[in-house]
Amino acid sequence: MQLSFSLSKWQSFAWLIGLSLSVPLIFLIFESLQPDSEVFAHLWDTVLWDYVRNTILLIVGVCILCALIALPLGWLTAYCEFPGRRFFEWSLMLPLAMPTYLIAYVYTDLLDYAGPVQIALREWFGWQSPDDYWFFDIRTLSGAIVMIALVLYPYLFLIFRTALREQSFKLVQASQLMGKSPSQSFFKVSLPLSRGAIVAGLALIAMESMADFATVHYFAVSTLTTAVYDTWLGYYSLTAAAKISGIMLLFLFLALTLERVSRPTQVVHERQSSVNSTTLYHLKGVQAWLASAFCWLILIAAFIVPTWVLADYAIDYFEQAWNDDFFLYAWQSLKIAFWVSVVLIIMSMLVVFNQRVSSGKRVTLPGKLASTGYALPGTVLAIAVLIPLTLLDDKLNTWLEGTSFEPGLLFSGTIFALVFAYVVRFYAIAQGAVESSYQRISPSLDMASFSLGRNRFKTMLSIHLPLLRRGILTAALLVFIECMKELPAALLLRPFNYETLATHVFQYVSDEQLELASVSALFIVLVGLIPLYVVNRSMEQRN
Repeated sequence: MQLSFSLSKWQSFAWLIGLSLSVPLIFLIFESLQPDSEVFAHLWDTVLWDYVRNTILLIVGVCILCALIALPLGWLTAYCEFPGRRFFEWSLMLPLAMPTYLIAYVYTDLLDYAGPVQIALREWFGWQSPDDYWFFDIRTLSGAIVMIALVLYPYLFLIFRTALREQSFKLVQASQLMGKSPSQSFFKVSLPLSRGAIVAGLALIAMESMADFATVHYFAVSTLTTAVYDTWLGYYSLTAAAKISGIMLLFLFLALTLERVSRPTQVVHERQSSVNSTTLYHLKGVQAWLASAFCWLILIAAFIVPTWVLADYAIDYFEQAWNDDFFLYAWQSLKIAFWVSVVLIIMSMLVVFNQRVSSGKRVTLPGKLASTGYALPGTVLAIAVLIPLTLLDDKLNTWLEGTSFEPGLLFSGTIFALVFAYVVRFYAIAQGAVESSYQRISPSLDMASFSLGRNRFKTMLSIHLPLLRRGILTAALLVFIECMKELPAALLLRPFNYETLATHVFQYVSDEQLELASVSALFIVLVGLIPLYVVNRSMEQRN
């Protein structure tokens, strides 16, 4: 039997995927415009503006701190030679593997009143009570900003360093010939030329900061993300939760608009130079050691200390943490992540292949519609998914009323809701990786295949798939790891008595007993290192 699909069928597949994955966002917007019950009015009159203020302060604080950390690190590793530079090029990205709530718990445990740091200070100085000295409280908005920034700064670091390496070094060398110092060249040449990349990195950090739930919830900092969670689980008001989600969508739209508006209106074309494979400044003496010390300080604070503490917990509490629950929740997490990865690879292949073989102004629209879910915070996405699935369950139960089959919450109360949410949220990752690989395949290969009598489907299977193996593997790995780490959507959408590794660890974090789930936490971190290794290898091969 020969499989052959006409162009209209490929387009139908692409549009079906695009519309299906954009349905939650459409329902969320519609629900947020509905007349509200008393819940949202009560929140509006009492605490909602505090949530908005805290969210704005969190986003601004994290962006500023990430810029202060990432921009110097990116410039040092891109343009300067100092002890350990090649090691720091990849190791400074490691904090991305650390979930924010883990680093928050570790530092709370270390710096709290009953933690080893304050105990040591009291012993050294003879202090007897908290009234004898001042020590900052980490469980505050400022503490949350620091914890989140330590995890998110690698986004800006990677984007900025890549932008610097892609610039022509001759521009910086020209500024040197004009008598500019390294710092003056940084502010007057490198930063202006990288403005678009910096704004894009900060926009991504802003969205991730707004989406963070676990850290602010653990620190008892009320933001819009925690408001959505509390409104749904506390008041059971889907409409009020949708309205708060609508406010977050406005923030999201504002961040994306600012990112687009802030792009340079004047396009600067730069000629690449072979000098980019070397460094511009060879630091010596005190400067070299200060550069290494700064890099070590960030790496130790953001990755080495949390990982060391988690490993210490895992060793000390191995018998309690290495139990049947760990294997059960690990298997459930791995199973969900595997099937979501498979589904998204198939979907992204269909959509991107349609973009390749079709023509017209709207050929990329299905992919853009399907990618809208990636920008949604996990709590917002959970509400967006619940609205259509709850309606679908209600219609199905009404239709089957009086029959012997009672489906119950077939869609919204089963693992289907969680899988669907993951598919909506992480589709953009799969499409981005597959699309990037597709762009390297010459269209002449398609024409040669068609001239030999192969149809589109056979061309995709016999020509494209072998050439896309690396891109598909990268996409699958990235989606797999994101599914393993996702927490807010899992907390809201998981069926009763169903846990993933992320929800399992977070429950122990909330109960101040992370030690008993330390093996699970360390497993999440180690799995999170895989995509960083893949990205680093890809960058090395490209260089």
